[in-house]
Amino acid sequence: MRKIGFLWVLAIILGSPLSSAADKWKSRPLSSIDKQYMADQIASIDDLARRNFGRYINGQKENDIAVMQRLLDDDIVRSSDVKYLQAMGIILGSLLKSERGLNWVVYVDALGRSRALQLPDFKKDFIFPTTQISRKVEVGSKVKVAEVYKILEQTITSIRNKPLL
Repeated sequence: MRKIGFLWVLAIILGSPLSSAADKWKSRPLSSIDKQYMADQIASIDDLARRNFGRYINGQKENDIAVMQRLLDDDIVRSSDVKYLQAMGIILGSLLKSERGLNWVVYVDALGRSRALQLPDFKKDFIFPTTQISRKVEVGSKVKVAEVYKILEQTITSIRNKPLL
């Protein structure tokens, strides 16, 4: 009984119900530091591809997906290479941005700060491509980059097909 009373008082002191903490978020435009970081991440994958097999990242979907897949298949990028895996996610996001008219933003919530893609006219809907590949590789899944891209495209289509509120 004392625990319930304590939790109730704590909820009142905090000024909001315990369950609403996860509902608080905000988004803002990328800073120049974010933009430079993302460009550096893309360049790191480009450099790996050039050094290892003479290919490069050029912003073309078929090429970039094939290059990233080969980096994974040839074990050049491994599960411990989180920075490179997330760089691949940034490349996927950049392709989606170009092809689907999305906007990169910074999404901030109680868990921290993330770079995300936002659909114009859907201010509460975000796609988080940066960690799509890294999370799969880190748990030992065999990643097919083209399939990850297709799932992200389907998610975007699903969001666009829902009514605006």
